[in-house]
Amino acid sequence: MTQDEMKHAVAQEALKFVVKDTIIGVGTGSTANFFIDALATMKNDIKGAVASSIATAERLEGHGIKVFNLNEIEAISVYIDGADESDADLNLIKGGGGALTREKIVAAVADKFVCIADESKLVKVMGDFPLPVEVIPMAANYVKHQITRRIGGTPFVRENFVTDNGNLILDVEGLKITDPKAMETELDSIVGVVTNGLFANRSANVLLLGTPTGVTVIGA
Repeated sequence: MTQDEMKHAVAQEALKFVVKDTIIGVGTGSTANFFIDALATMKNDIKGAVASSIATAERLEGHGIKVFNLNEIEAISVYIDGADESDADLNLIKGGGGALTREKIVAAVADKFVCIADESKLVKVMGDFPLPVEVIPMAANYVKHQITRRIGGTPFVRENFVTDNGNLILDVEGLKITDPKAMETELDSIVGVVTNGLFANRSANVLLLGTPTGVTVIGA
């Protein structure tokens, strides 16, 4: 199976976790796009979706799926999204597409978080993928210095990119993330940081991992 075929397989498997007659959360990125396209086949079975980015909202609406503002609703049954890296405990790095803040908000609201990814995303120790950190623009240099001093690594401003929230992304290279919960908390304590791409304090409940022989389910 190619990488795209594995992404397609996990997207189809994720449909089993969609709770009918509810509002679900939908993530951002290439794997999430496969899921959105699959979701279109059962769009009449759900009330609609909350999108984690403008691009996701547009893709959902293009399939005729109603998109809700998070402030309009009371609950999200399940949030389905991809990841840039995952460890065996289902801690994640997300934000390669720059939607980490909205993704983290939707994940926090959802009753269950189902991560869909191909097998290349599962690693022993996270950090080979640069860790995204969303920052208020005026604080970028300050945050860069604080990150280097407090957690190490080398932060770079993502070029020619602004988030849906009007902020910048710092991508932090050279990390070995052995305690993701502590690092997530430490980064969020830096003034000027909106949030970071570690999903550890609210990790995934289930990881659907695409492999050449099929989909492996990790977690409850």
